[in-house]
Amino acid sequence: MIGQMIADSGQLCIGYAKRMMTGVTQEQFARFAAVGDTVIESNHPAFILGHLSLYPCQVIEQVGADASAVKPSEKYDALFSKHAKCLDDPNGTLYPPMEEVVEKFFSSHGAAIEALLNADDAVFSTPNPTEHLREKFSTVGSLHGFYLSGHLMLHIGQFSAWRRAMGLGPA
Repeated sequence: MIGQMIADSGQLCIGYAKRMMTGVTQEQFARFAAVGDTVIESNHPAFILGHLSLYPCQVIEQVGADASAVKPSEKYDALFSKHAKCLDDPNGTLYPPMEEVVEKFFSSHGAAIEALLNADDAVFSTPNPTEHLREKFSTVGSLHGFYLSGHLMLHIGQFSAWRRAMGLGPA
């Protein structure tokens, strides 16, 4: 039941992310938006979706399921970690292709949602194993509630703002 509650929010967020991709091209995917001569140094979709694709493996592992199929590569960790800087990629050489990043985002989140739906409720009351986040999110349930709602929506909001600045409008 608890896993279902977290998964419901995650599924809603994933639906928003899918809508945000409407009309986005490979050429735009890893570019900063520009309005006139002003470049807006804000996260672009390649960085947003790549960054978000790093977290589902933690959700899966922490509810006791096998995350090996969605474990991020060292390359993804380096490009998209919370310490990485989002860079403009005018030549399309810094970030993986759009199709790859999008597939990793959706497949990893689908696997996380499946793991949540199959998890025993007791796991969500266990202490958060991520030490630096334990003060904010004391249990596995509160951490995953954040990862599959607040964290997703924060970055999907960045995606929405990027769309507007790129002239793509709402999705």
